[in-house]
Amino acid sequence: MNQTFFITGSSTEVGKTIASAIVVESLQSDYWKPVQAGELHNTDTDKVRRLVSNQKSKFHSSAHELNGFMSPHAAAELDEVVISAKKIKRPSTKNNLVIEGAGGLIVPLNDTETVADLIKPTDKVIVVSRHYLGSINHTLLTIESLKQRKLDIFGILFSGLDTPSTEQIIAKMSGVPIIGRIDEEPYFDQNVVKQYAEDFHTVFNELLAQ
Repeated sequence: MNQTFFITGSSTEVGKTIASAIVVESLQSDYWKPVQAGELHNTDTDKVRRLVSNQKSKFHSSAHELNGFMSPHAAAELDEVVISAKKIKRPSTKNNLVIEGAGGLIVPLNDTETVADLIKPTDKVIVVSRHYLGSINHTLLTIESLKQRKLDIFGILFSGLDTPSTEQIIAKMSGVPIIGRIDEEPYFDQNVVKQYAEDFHTVFNELLAQ
């Protein structure tokens, strides 16, 4: 049975796109970014496509490509368009699908909807958490919000420097499985992403079997 994985973060700029590429490569999934705000010359879809080397994955066009590098609701207002989570249609695929959100979980899409409204109850949510002052609070709040919405939290993927005390308290207080950590690498290319994909493959399969 095909699965949909939704990649969200404790905040913006925490490593969701690299994490998405690794999950895509590990499971040879398709990739989709529903809302791209800014960087239209080098979108997250472009970045993931360059980092993935398997021949099975397909990369689907975003539902909205907005010019402003800002919150989707503000970028949409500048472009004079309206984002509606209910009207965004997922791409049709017979493969597993990795969906990358925009920013954090409660980033506004419009006056009433947030990124969380793009997640379906059947999705397996992966939270990317990067260590910074306040990251424990942001990560636990993200987990709490997902639980309140009764969404399926697949696991936490840490990103950046090794910070055992932070990772341990987040694991203990959240009760959520820890997938692993993506180190602060000098660079990411197809070979680095493929190595992480292979390292995490067993963990993904074990969690899917539960």
